[in-house]
Amino acid sequence: MRPPYEPGRVRYHHTRGDSPGAVSDEHGAPLPSFDPWRDDRAPPPPPPPRDERPWDEPSRDDGFWQQERRRWPDPLPPPRPWWRRVRWGRWLVRGAAAFIMLFVVAVIWLAVTAPLSRSLKPPTPPSITLTAADGTPIARRGAIIGAPVDAAKLPAHVREAFLAIEDRRFYSHWGVDPRGIARAAWANLGSGGVRQGGSTITQQLAKNAFLDSDRTAARKLREAMIAFWLEAWLSKDEILSRYLSNVYFGDNVYGITAASKHYFGRTPMQLNVGQAAMLAGLVKAPSRLAPTGNLKGARARQAVVVGAMVDAGFLSQDEAARVQPQRVLAERPETLPTGTYFADWVLPSAREVAGESGTEATVRTTLDRGFQRTAERVVRQATLRGMQAALVAMKPDGTVVAMVGGKDYGASAFNRAVQAKRQPGSTFKLFVYLAAMRSGLTPATVMDDTPVEIAGWKPRNDDGRYLGPITLQRAFARSSNVVAARLTQQVGVRNVIRAARDLGITTPIANEATIGLGTSEVSLLELTGAYAAVASGRYPVVPRGVEGGRGASWYEAIAGRDTAMSATIRDEMRTLLGSSIRGTGRGANLPVSAFGKTGTSQGGRDGWFIGFAGDLVVGVWVGRDDSAPNPGLHGGGIPAQIWRQFMMSALHIPVAVAPVEDEAAAPIDPGNMLDQMGVDLGGEVGRAIDGAQPRIEDALDRLREMGIELPRPPAPGERLPERRRLDEGRGERGGGEGGDGFEEDGGPGAF
Repeated sequence: MRPPYEPGRVRYHHTRGDSPGAVSDEHGAPLPSFDPWRDDRAPPPPPPPRDERPWDEPSRDDGFWQQERRRWPDPLPPPRPWWRRVRWGRWLVRGAAAFIMLFVVAVIWLAVTAPLSRSLKPPTPPSITLTAADGTPIARRGAIIGAPVDAAKLPAHVREAFLAIEDRRFYSHWGVDPRGIARAAWANLGSGGVRQGGSTITQQLAKNAFLDSDRTAARKLREAMIAFWLEAWLSKDEILSRYLSNVYFGDNVYGITAASKHYFGRTPMQLNVGQAAMLAGLVKAPSRLAPTGNLKGARARQAVVVGAMVDAGFLSQDEAARVQPQRVLAERPETLPTGTYFADWVLPSAREVAGESGTEATVRTTLDRGFQRTAERVVRQATLRGMQAALVAMKPDGTVVAMVGGKDYGASAFNRAVQAKRQPGSTFKLFVYLAAMRSGLTPATVMDDTPVEIAGWKPRNDDGRYLGPITLQRAFARSSNVVAARLTQQVGVRNVIRAARDLGITTPIANEATIGLGTSEVSLLELTGAYAAVASGRYPVVPRGVEGGRGASWYEAIAGRDTAMSATIRDEMRTLLGSSIRGTGRGANLPVSAFGKTGTSQGGRDGWFIGFAGDLVVGVWVGRDDSAPNPGLHGGGIPAQIWRQFMMSALHIPVAVAPVEDEAAAPIDPGNMLDQMGVDLGGEVGRAIDGAQPRIEDALDRLREMGIELPRPPAPGERLPERRRLDEGRGERGGGEGGDGFEEDGGPGAF
């Protein structure tokens, strides 16, 4: 920057201007000298007027100093405002601006997170009563919440009882009562602990509706802000109405309407002074003072409230003396269970159907009480030997009519029909054969039932016998592991997984060949829904337990939800399932048309039977919660027996009493007889028998259509007592998997 002077023109001197030797300027005039300091000197003359021309405007007459004067700003700044001259003034302005900004942010935050509508909502989900399909209540879940009240229409003594004990200055403060806070602090200081609270009714409403119950300074600050917010937007009567409609009175009861009915069997308009005082006294400690469990404590608290009403001027001494200790209704035994396996499963859907109702809601479910009693009975009567059992019964469209998730809900609420994921064993072969039918194969297609090795994996049949070339129908009936593995390799693992996904299986499925033997875990509910798809001819079937549930969205409809199954493929799958129930599933055979499949996982850890008959699709699982092995357990044993017993009762099938007959007179199954003799049916004889069986079934069906019903062979459990005792003596496998020449696979343990 250029200096404001010209070098060489400045001279310094310390002598008077009129003294000899004084220095003079270039014109000979003496330079000015320094005058002595004087206090009475006149003020310096004002500076010459400033040149207002722009500093960069050129001028021929301007000298250096004039140019510099125009270039540099005026050394004297303009006078500052008074608030800037005061040192703390700027901080006051900044603080006020920050407060306004925070206030605006708080208002926006309250408008978003604390809408006024929330002060009308109960602090807990409302009570939902679940009914069966016929409208009979079966379970109740959640809190009992009464209808909202209008405080202005309540009797005066009802309002005054709550104001006297909770907030006497309710109609005069702005949401926070400084006097009440000071009084409570003084009382707590004198008692050495927290004995009183300074929260107003508005603060209690803010806490119940918007906040949690922690005792932190931040929560109290938010509570005060919301209280101011409520006071600004609601009238006093509206605040009191919302408070009385939502406050907790013990016994899982919310709101004065529900409390009046629960404890006294009357409405709030009918409460006398003593009853109002008792209810007002419960607010302090509702769980501890509930009169159904602590009538003495509730009456003592009632007396305290009556005394507070006298102190507040709401009652006279004579009126208070006439108030009697109140009685409450005798505690009624709970007639509806609060939980069952079906209720636990259906509750989320029921709440969705009930919507935002603030009072008790009633939701109709799909449960059939008769089917449910039957399911519970057959599971209870089964010989489980320390194992658990689960059963799901549904209509072909997925409507669940019965559900048992274990032997005893009281001992264990874990729902093994829904929550447990277990290996399905051979029941998973349904998807292997479905993929095979989609690829163009048929039940009459011949596959090789001989040992095979696939990428180092050597599946084997459970009985160790291999029949060579056999039809897919016979392989499915025998539950051949080797044929299932060959089919999985032939049609591709991805196509098997796709078949499972199409039929509604959502659990993870490993991308490996072993899935054909049921190595990927599924739930009983999902697997039963997959079999329901074959019964209905449409897929996927989504199990549901609530009437009026959510329907398919437009996206699901466009994406192919609820697809019709090819009639040819459906008939082929029913042919396979029908042959299986006469093979490894003989223990589940019925005197009517029935279809199903057995399944057993490694070491007998899980036994399954899933099938359908009439208009019911039923799945049964048996096993242990810890997945421990169960020697002797297989799908054709206990699970098939439970399935058959349920079906016989649910479908009202009469138990036929067979005439006494010779063992030789019993119907002979050529395939079973030759299997027992060890004859290899892999040649022309076996294929001839396999081909004749479906034709015989078709002929029987045509005869039935003509009105001609031929008697069916009695099931193993319906034969003469001597034969039954003989079968029982053979052990569990006598009439199930492995009996009569049909052996069930060992599931994942077969390799």
